[in-house]
Amino acid sequence: MKLKKLNNLIILAITIIALTGCKTVTENNLSYFRNLQAPSGELPQGTNVGIKIAPEDELAIVVTSTVPEATAMFNQPQANYATKGDINTQPTPRLQTYIVDRQGNIIMPVLGKINVAGKTTSEIAQMITTRVEASVKDPFVRVELMGFNVNVMGEVHNPHRIHVNTERFTVLDALSAAGDLTEYGERSNVLVIRDENGRQTYHRLNLSQSDIFSSPYFYLQQNDVVYVEPNQIRIDNSKYNQNNAYKLSVISTVVSAASVIASLVIALTVK
Repeated sequence: MKLKKLNNLIILAITIIALTGCKTVTENNLSYFRNLQAPSGELPQGTNVGIKIAPEDELAIVVTSTVPEATAMFNQPQANYATKGDINTQPTPRLQTYIVDRQGNIIMPVLGKINVAGKTTSEIAQMITTRVEASVKDPFVRVELMGFNVNVMGEVHNPHRIHVNTERFTVLDALSAAGDLTEYGERSNVLVIRDENGRQTYHRLNLSQSDIFSSPYFYLQQNDVVYVEPNQIRIDNSKYNQNNAYKLSVISTVVSAASVIASLVIALTVK
């Protein structure tokens, strides 16, 4: 009887050791901009310098004036045209777009080659307007970026590639479009990866502080990657889950061995 009790005590001790090995969950603050204490106030102001056009960007350019016939020659003809990456033919004819080549150029009717790399859409519109004014009175030029996409990855509810329909798009807009951070997202360390002049650069944003509004990475550029890192709770849980099966296997083996030993001791004692 005493040996049976000893066997039970061994099993109980092993179980207690296994349970106490689990890490206690720590506090996880899910709030944003925690340094804003006053009921109201003015936030730091950032500068939206505008999206800089880069090779392989897609531009829609329309030139018009009070006499549309006078500027028709500066526009591409209408066609059943699909945007870049879309193989489906559009049912309604519209103006074709321009794809910026590797040298940063586009070729427009009459005007020929124009270098647009590193310029904003408003700067390109002004440049084209100046050229058209040489032959047309009071022209109006509209330039629109068509291929503005950003990628949101990591600890968000809906990580995906986002097609943006505006040139004023912030990191908060991107996170909102991705369903916001999960409770495991590290709000103090959101990574923005950007291609600048052919080089990959990065910057880390702290969403718990209001100074992100003045960061040059607050307004996103085309093809930016926003990555939300997992917090310590997610990391600890991941480590536990990876080792959980192994730990249970070891515990099961130890318990079985203890049970076998106790049984053998009982059998030898009875004899």
